[in-house]
Amino acid sequence: MVEEWGLRLDQSIWPLVCHNNRGLTVMSLRIIIMNAVAVFTLTCLFSVTTMAQTSGPERGSLVIVGGGMQDLDILVRFGELAGGLDAPIVVIPTAGGADNYDQSWQGLQQFRDAGLTNITLLHTYDPAVADTDAFTGAIQQAQGVWFTGGRQWQLADAYMNTKVHEALWDLLNRDGVIGGSSAGATILGSYLARGDTSGNTIMMGDHEEGLGFIKNVAIDQHLLRRNRHFDLIEIIEEKPELLGIGLDENTAIIVQNNKFEVIGQSYVAIFDHNRMLDSGGKFYFLRIGDQYDLLSRQALRTQTAEQPIERVVEKTW
Repeated sequence: MVEEWGLRLDQSIWPLVCHNNRGLTVMSLRIIIMNAVAVFTLTCLFSVTTMAQTSGPERGSLVIVGGGMQDLDILVRFGELAGGLDAPIVVIPTAGGADNYDQSWQGLQQFRDAGLTNITLLHTYDPAVADTDAFTGAIQQAQGVWFTGGRQWQLADAYMNTKVHEALWDLLNRDGVIGGSSAGATILGSYLARGDTSGNTIMMGDHEEGLGFIKNVAIDQHLLRRNRHFDLIEIIEEKPELLGIGLDENTAIIVQNNKFEVIGQSYVAIFDHNRMLDSGGKFYFLRIGDQYDLLSRQALRTQTAEQPIERVVEKTW
């Protein structure tokens, strides 16, 4: 493509060189064109690299859970990040798909069991409603927002690119916390895995955009409990610039800026197209207490000191 463009430019300026002899030679023009093409190519490559950079939110925290929600310590940590168990919290159950939700919804009980005392339920399926100041007022007053489970496309349809979406970014920018479990976890990434309206076994479906609080990431959940530990490979092979993060049930990552820590009870799997196990495996596991740097895509395990995870090598699939 670049060579063809350069050739066309050479041919188009040839009459100019022949009829306007002012010391500018064909050779010098070719050098100028080649330099211009090189700069253009490097600029494009830099732009692609920048766009593909995996990163977390500059401020605030994310609590991303793989489903299950039997470990109340995760919700306690969420409350602490929000400023305390009495901090104002908004719970959004829209992914569940029920006809209606109100303050009597039984799904709020787990938050109360964790000791959270100031809980507001917020729900709509209508993006026009979600795009109003009146609806987002509760988020503007909150110090934490939580998305519960169900189908992630319901959340995308209701809240993507609305004032709710803006209010959530504002929440992070004032050092608040956003959490989610199952579908509520996947929606927090930039790529929406299992977003097809026809079923949750389709990894790349008719909804592919998440809320994007972590950029260049696809998040999956219920990883080991539902034998999903190979499923993210499909997405990463199709979109190798993405980082895949698979979380098992009752397991979470706490994301702050460009690092996260694993908490809970089980494992988190990492799918990075440029890293694999020395045996050829296309993903590897992080355990409780492990940390991960999103910018460098380096997993760290604290022993006597932080060290890279063993057996993970830089090698393209």
